[in-house]
Amino acid sequence: MTRFSSSTQTSSVVRAERAAIWEALTDPVLLPKLTPFLHSIEVDTDERGHLWHWQLTRIPVLGVSVVPAFTERMMFDEPHRIDFVHDPPPGRSERAGVEGQYLLAEAEAGTKLSISLSVAVDLPLSRLAAPAVGMAMKGVISTMGVRFSSNLLHHLGID
Repeated sequence: MTRFSSSTQTSSVVRAERAAIWEALTDPVLLPKLTPFLHSIEVDTDERGHLWHWQLTRIPVLGVSVVPAFTERMMFDEPHRIDFVHDPPPGRSERAGVEGQYLLAEAEAGTKLSISLSVAVDLPLSRLAAPAVGMAMKGVISTMGVRFSSNLLHHLGID
């Protein structure tokens, strides 16, 4: 297995109230409806807070299909910030993980939403495939981002 990673950062002003965006971003039932390739989110808690187990659907990468599942420690600072770090349960190895944050701030025309995330996945490919895997990962992340944004705007009634 070789570890591959990709990151993205976006920021835009959404013509909606921060509370409505916050509600959507913190709803584990709604998020799979808005996010392509996301099948489900199971929520758990432990002594340190919230754990979300993200189950994605099959994603093809250079002839290899992966079905990523990963556990994220979610930290909520309502209504300003959501941080998440990969935090698999003890004794369990996960081949994928995501770390990042959502920042929400008041803006003149609505809410400034900034998203930063890094995705890492172990794949049965040679390190020599890194450039092609990196391009494929960026493509998947971009597609997910564009479709998520469109779905979020539709959910918020901003078509």
